Amino acid sequence: MLSKNQQKIIQKLQQKKYRNELGLFVVEGKKGILEFVQAGFKVEAIFATSIFSEKLNKLPLTLISKEELSKISTLKNPDEGVAIFHQPKRKGILQEGLILALDNIQDPGNLGTLIRLCDWFGIETLLCSEQTVDCYNPKVVQASMGSLSRVEVHYLPLAGFLVTCDLPVYVATLEGENLYTTTFPEDCVIVLGNEANGVSPEVTALANGAITIPRFGRRQQAESLNVAMAGAIIMSQVKGKASEAHSWVYE
Repeated sequence: MLSKNQQKIIQKLQQKKYRNELGLFVVEGKKGILEFVQAGFKVEAIFATSIFSEKLNKLPLTLISKEELSKISTLKNPDEGVAIFHQPKRKGILQEGLILALDNIQDPGNLGTLIRLCDWFGIETLLCSEQTVDCYNPKVVQASMGSLSRVEVHYLPLAGFLVTCDLPVYVATLEGENLYTTTFPEDCVIVLGNEANGVSPEVTALANGAITIPRFGRRQQAESLNVAMAGAIIMSQVKGKASEAHSWVYE
C-alpha cells in the first residue's frame, strides 16, 4: 500500500530542487524501469501493480493498486509502475569520438529526443550547459525512452569546458558551411543551441567551425528546424561519413 509520505516524496521529485537535494529521480512505465534496473542504476523504491511485480524479483517493491498508481503518475494512462532511482555519479569526460553539446536547450521533449538519438548513433557523451533543462525532469526521462540509462550526461559551464577542450568544435548555425560538404574528424564536438536564439555568442567564439543544414526547397521559406530534428540530421551525416571512412580503410 502507498503511504502519504511516499506519495509526497514522488510529488516533490517532480521539482529540480528536490531532485538535486535528494539525488533521486522518477521513472515511469515497465520498459523504462526495467532498462534502468538492467543498466545498474541503484533503486530507491519501486511502486508496481501486481501485473508488473512478477518481473521485479528481489527489488525493493511496494505493491499498489491501479488507483494508487494514478495518484503518483504524471501520465494520462499510467503503465503499471513508478520507480525512484538514485542519480549516478558521473565519471570524467572522455574526449574521444563524437561528442554532442547542448547550449541552453529548454524544451524537455527536445532534450529527451536528443538523448535517445545519442543512444541510437552510439554517442556516449552528451554535454549540457548549466542552463539546459534537467535531464532528470520527468518529461525528459519519458521522452528518452530508457536511453538516459546508456548516455553519460554532464552539466557544466560549457564555454569554460570548450576553452580547455582538445577536440575541434563545430557549432550548428543558419550561416555555417554546408553540412554535406564538410569533412569532420573522427573526434570532435558538435554544439546545438537554444530553440529560439541558437548557440550563444560566447560559445560560438570558441568554435573551430560552423555548419548548417542547407535548404533544398524551391521557395526556401522555412526559417529553421526543430533542434532535435536538426540534431538527428547532423548526427546521421557525421556518423555516416565516419562509417564510410572505416569501410574504406578496411577494404
